[in-house]
Amino acid sequence: MTSTAASPLHTWGELVRFSHSVFALPFALIAVFLAARSLPGGLPSLGQLLLILTCMIAARSFAMTFNRIADRHIDARNPRTAGRPLQTGRISLGQAWLFTILAALIFLAACAGFFVRDSNIWPLVLAVPTLTWLAGYSYTKRFTALAHFVLGAGIAFAPMAAWIAIHPASLGWPAILLTVTVLFWIAGFDIIYACQDVEVDRAQPLYSVPARFGIPAALRLARLNHALTAAALAWLGLMMGLGVFYWVGWLAVVGLLVYEHSLVRPGDLSRLDTAFFNVNGYIAVIVLIAVVAGLWR
Repeated sequence: MTSTAASPLHTWGELVRFSHSVFALPFALIAVFLAARSLPGGLPSLGQLLLILTCMIAARSFAMTFNRIADRHIDARNPRTAGRPLQTGRISLGQAWLFTILAALIFLAACAGFFVRDSNIWPLVLAVPTLTWLAGYSYTKRFTALAHFVLGAGIAFAPMAAWIAIHPASLGWPAILLTVTVLFWIAGFDIIYACQDVEVDRAQPLYSVPARFGIPAALRLARLNHALTAAALAWLGLMMGLGVFYWVGWLAVVGLLVYEHSLVRPGDLSRLDTAFFNVNGYIAVIVLIAVVAGLWR
C-alpha cells in the first residue's frame, strides 16, 4: 500500500525534480533576511516567508514542467532522458500542461499576496515577465550556446525578486551581487552538466557550450564562471561587513567548487552526477548558513 501510494508522488518528483529547489531557494532566503534588516524588528514575518516559499516552489515547478513539455521530443531521442515520465507515458501531456498552468496560477496568487498584505505591487508587476523568461529559456538551446546563461539569469532573479518582495526601497548592490553570484554559479555547473550530452546535442542539433566548443573549453569556461562566483561572494561579504562565520563558509564554498571541478575531466565524466547535485546542493546551503551566521555574529 505504501509503495502504491508513493508511486505517483515519485513520478511527479522525477518530472519536476523538487529536490533541485535547493539550488535557488537558499539564495532567495538570503535576500529575504538581508532585505528584512530594513524592516521594523529586522526580520521577515511568517506571512512573508510563506509567500516567498510559495513563489519559489510554484515558479520552479512551472519552469521545470514547461521545460519537460517543450523538450519532450528532444528528450525522447536522448538515451539519458528517454525514460522520463513524459516519454514513457507515466504522465500524460495533458496532465503536464494542467500542472504547469496550476503552478503559474499559484505563483501569480502568491505575488498578489504581497500587494494584499504589504501594498507592494512590484511582485505582481514582475510576475508575468518572470514566467515568460522561465518558459522562454526552454527554446534558447535551439539557437544559441548562451542558453546556460539564460538559465542562470532566470534562476538568479530569485534573490532579486525576493528582495523586491520584502523591501524594494532597500534594493541595491547586495541584491545585485547575489544575482551575479547565482548567475555565474548556475551557468557554470549547467555547462558542466551539458558535457554528458555533447554527441546527442550535436546530432539534434542543439546548441550548448560543450557541443559548440568541445568539452575541454567548456570545463575551462565553467571554472571561470565559478571563480567569478567566489569573487562575487567575497565582495558581498566585504560590502555587508559580514563576520568571521561568513568567511569560514566562504572558504568551504571555494573548497567545494575546487572539488567539483576535480570530479570532472575531459576524458572522464563518470562522476558528473555527484558534481552536479550533491556538491552544488551543499554550496547553496552553506552560503545561506554563512550569511545568516555572519549577520548575527
